[in-house]
Amino acid sequence: MGFINDADRQRIRQAIESSEKQFDGELVTIIAAASDTYRYIPTMWAGLVTLLAPWLTLLVAPGLDLFAVLTVQSAVFLVVILLFHWRPVKMALVPRPVQQQRASRLAHEQFFRRGLHLTHNHNAVLLFVSVAERYVEIVADRGINECVNNDCWSEIVDGFTARVRAGLIAEGFLQAIGECTGHMTRYYPPGKEDVKILPDHLIEI
Repeated sequence: MGFINDADRQRIRQAIESSEKQFDGELVTIIAAASDTYRYIPTMWAGLVTLLAPWLTLLVAPGLDLFAVLTVQSAVFLVVILLFHWRPVKMALVPRPVQQQRASRLAHEQFFRRGLHLTHNHNAVLLFVSVAERYVEIVADRGINECVNNDCWSEIVDGFTARVRAGLIAEGFLQAIGECTGHMTRYYPPGKEDVKILPDHLIEI
């Protein structure tokens, strides 16, 4: 992924390794380029624009025959659908609530798919970022959620989201890792055994 380089990956891995020595639990980081293809939305908009093309064509050039009008309509559809599937334009067409719903769904899917719910004290924390949506979510298992107020997670997410929007994704991860570590060490001090069941490296999907 172009927004994360090898040096960033190494810094994030080292931060997680250092953090997990300070508490009994698991901290996992995941970054997604996008949470959905959103193909249907730009296609729908392209279809609507194409439906208007014949009427606009006849207004501008009322003497055109049917074949010429259909040719213009086909050309408009091809140009518009390519434009609307360009990611910056596509994401502008997708309603923000839809983006958030898709990104949140992927975050929770990854939480269970990666086995974060299987830790013995149910104290795993997922830091999830979806870049296209500029979306950040912390998904914490029930053990740590019973200890940490949701406002604390929200504050971390707000700061992380601001850094993602500024293009400082690695810095956002590092800051969030440090803040999550502060909460984890308060309620889950290091155990006698360091049993690792989840990866320390940044997972990219």
